[in-house]
Amino acid sequence: MRGLFPALNGAMAAGWFKRFAREAAGIAAVEFALIFPLMLTFYFGAIEITNMLTANRRVTSVAYTAADITAQAASVSNADITDIFNASSAILAPFSTTPITVRITSVVANSSNVPKVAWSDGHNIAPRAAGSNMTLPAGLTTAGSSVIVAEVTYAYASPISELITETITFSDIAYLKPRRAVQVTRTN
Repeated sequence: MRGLFPALNGAMAAGWFKRFAREAAGIAAVEFALIFPLMLTFYFGAIEITNMLTANRRVTSVAYTAADITAQAASVSNADITDIFNASSAILAPFSTTPITVRITSVVANSSNVPKVAWSDGHNIAPRAAGSNMTLPAGLTTAGSSVIVAEVTYAYASPISELITETITFSDIAYLKPRRAVQVTRTN
């Protein structure tokens, strides 16, 4: 056994530990080089997930803000609707507002409690046809009542789109009852 491991004197031991320390530093550099791409991926992945969650929350906020502002009025004009669309889109900052669609619809339940579109307007999307039937969640209306429906979709594109080429579509729908009148009317 002594032939394989000769006794180390103080000078030899110090030299051996210095060499080992140099080699350990090299090992650490190699380990770092192997782990760094994974760490970088996790870092940018965390940023991307945070951006996606923020965009999704803002889509929900746009839907409820558009419905809320509309539901607070007794009547809305074209200028009011334009202001609502602009204010709603501003919520998305710093994200691009180009891929957002917002549709605001006033739905009135007739005497048989069948929901029909009273008026509708859209930003980057076609409005619903006046008088057409609209499916609403059960129990949302009663005969003669109305509801404001705000439908929002947003096509989220990653800022690192070279790596993530697909867009993710977020959408939300807000339903709010008018506050100042039985039905929000539309004027020109």
